[in-house]
This record gives sequence, C-alpha cells and structure tokens, in this order.
Amino acid sequence: MKSVLFICTHNSARSQMAEGLVNALYSKVLTASSAGTKPGAIHPLAVRVMAELDIDISDQYSKGIDVFEGQTFDYVVMVCSNAAETCPFFPGGKEQIHHAFDDPSEAEGSEEERLLAFRKSRNRINKWIVDNLVLPDK
Repeated sequence: MKSVLFICTHNSARSQMAEGLVNALYSKVLTASSAGTKPGAIHPLAVRVMAELDIDISDQYSKGIDVFEGQTFDYVVMVCSNAAETCPFFPGGKEQIHHAFDDPSEAEGSEEERLLAFRKSRNRINKWIVDNLVLPDK
C-alpha cells in the first residue's frame, strides 16, 4: 500500500478533500494524510460537498506539517501554489509532486455559487488522484 501526504497552506479545503477522497474511495491502494504550512480550520463547505458523496470528513482536523516530521510517504503532493512556495520540499517524501488546484474558499457569490466552486475543486482533485496516484500507468 502506498502513502500520500497532501499539503496546502491552511489544510482547510483542498488537502482535506483529497485526504477524504483517498481514504474513502481508494483505501485498497492508498492511505492519505493532509497538513498545512499555516493550518486553520476545515471549511464547512468542504465538509458539505464531501458529504454529497457520502464521505464524512467532519472528524478530520487541520494539522501542521510538523506533525509528520520524521515520517516517510511515497508521495507528497502540494495542492496549492502557496504551499509549494513556503514548503517546496518535504523531507519524508519519496516523490514530491506539485499540482495546484484553484482554492474554492476564495470563491465569492451566493452560497450556491460557492458550493459549485467546492464541487468543481473536489471533482478535479478526485480525477487527478485517479489519473496520477491510483491508475498512473493508464
């Protein structure tokens, strides 16, 4: 089984959704954790759009990358540009990957418009996980 650490700035949306997707949908081939360079709190809309897929991330919490110091991961994935700039290399990663996803927490507008941004982000992250971590040789 391969392991992956998703890193973002606040560990509040993209990295949390990625962790939830891997652990709920791909747990036979991957195990995931997530962390932030400046951890905050999980965004409620991230919890909500994951629940639409029957994935409960409400018990997950934001963690700093220091929590994983000394641990080894097969993949360390920076899911936002800011994390790649502030944490360009995580020493425990066998393979370092940078793939920035738009930050849905920056979306403005009505609640439905903001939910749409979170859904798009969730779906893009899921597709990327499948294409690059679950089925990388397809």
